[in-house]
Amino acid sequence: MATKALFNSVVNWYIRQRIDQINNFKEHPLETQKGVLFSQLFFAKDTEYGKKYGFKDISSYNDFKNQVPIVTYEDFEPYIEKARQGQKDIFWPGHIKRFAKSSGTTNAKSKFIPISDESLENCHLKAGKDMVAIYANNHPENELFTHKNLRLGGSAEMYQDFNTKFGDLSAIIIENLPFWVEITTTPSKKISLMSEWETKLKAIVNEVTKEQVGSFTGVPSWMMVLLQQILKETGKESISQLWPHLEVFFHGGISFKPYREEYKKLIGKDIRYYEIFNASEGFFAIQDVYKSEEMLLMLDYGIFYEFIPMDEFGKENPKTIHLEDVEINKNYALLITTNGGLWRYLIGDTIKFTCLNPFRIKISGRTKHYINAFGEELMIDNVESALTKSCEATNSRILDFTGAPVFMKDGKSGAHEYIIEFIEKPKDLQKFTAVFDAELKSSNSDYEAKRYNNMTLSEPIIHVAKPKLFYEWMAERGKLGGQNKVPRLSNDREYLEPLLKKNIS
Repeated sequence: MATKALFNSVVNWYIRQRIDQINNFKEHPLETQKGVLFSQLFFAKDTEYGKKYGFKDISSYNDFKNQVPIVTYEDFEPYIEKARQGQKDIFWPGHIKRFAKSSGTTNAKSKFIPISDESLENCHLKAGKDMVAIYANNHPENELFTHKNLRLGGSAEMYQDFNTKFGDLSAIIIENLPFWVEITTTPSKKISLMSEWETKLKAIVNEVTKEQVGSFTGVPSWMMVLLQQILKETGKESISQLWPHLEVFFHGGISFKPYREEYKKLIGKDIRYYEIFNASEGFFAIQDVYKSEEMLLMLDYGIFYEFIPMDEFGKENPKTIHLEDVEINKNYALLITTNGGLWRYLIGDTIKFTCLNPFRIKISGRTKHYINAFGEELMIDNVESALTKSCEATNSRILDFTGAPVFMKDGKSGAHEYIIEFIEKPKDLQKFTAVFDAELKSSNSDYEAKRYNNMTLSEPIIHVAKPKLFYEWMAERGKLGGQNKVPRLSNDREYLEPLLKKNIS
């Protein structure tokens, strides 16, 4: 009892301290971000990258954006390769020992994202503690530390290469968790680091069903696969029968909207849901208000944020702004400078600000995952909201989907074409399609204009996928596991065509 009391007092002290710090950056956001930028520049001024772009001469944000180029992974890769081969002081002081291997959702080629000691400790691990601190502060009656957290990371095996390590971000984090986190989570480190997904899934089910679980952390789609397997193996009607003390799911990676109703049925009772926004490159935002659809942009993780308005995106020299000049409900491509050594790095996510005091955001999509074949600028958030309304109207439920344009041909209008795997199919697919189309028109004026009299765009085409289509397709591509995502939209037919062919084979 004395040990538990001491543990709780330490936890409560940390929560109070950290909430005070979060409130401070909420009250002083611009000063906090300025401090982040100039501390990074000072820290890295003597690196190869810092010397090349004159970090020591930068004294303002305008200097920074005029002197330092915007880069994609492909632009920055030569520097990363030097660091991976053991060279030090390339873009961050010292020797980068860890790299998070990530293929993302568009490139088959692996990316190796640098994870410095500073980014590991002051961003990724700090964010994990903040997630719990924010939740516990919002819900003082919580029992998080009485029961275990079920974590579901990617298939995670660490590899040694050039005297540096690389592997999934989840592997890097799990290997470096403090002991007290390890004893409060399940499955064990040994099982969490298994690389083959099907074998790992069986091992997870075998272990976690013997534990008392109070919270989940993971990607909704893959967590659902695990929970469905748990119900199958245990014979329980709902997850709450197995874990009656389950209270919260911390989820990220993909939108939760298409999965919300299915989770209610799977779990069998109401629990809380908190969204997070993270990637191999950094941890960016945490939902800080219960039952909100927005997340607090975390400003003191060693990440300096810039934003490219989407009407500027793709230009040779796009306009960039920082927090001082952002507007509500405008789509921005996210540009980051991190304590992992990424400088003005285009991460590929698009966001909208929902609040400017404090700065809260929603993820609106990906810079490569949208449909704009006809000037309609259709983003993922438009589609997911419309699908949610369509499901509500037809008592249906969705597991996975992807969409792409049908290009104009032989004088015919274009269209958008989707393949959707349903958990529960709509009895009237035409009604589902009509509601979906109407909601897209309501939420996106560009789409509505292109749909006028079917002149540019005809009604969406929707195909019903056979069971496990997406799972089998992801398996064929070597992308099973908690950190892999089904690409939702594409401006070409790269993903849709193989899925359509597989659906009839």
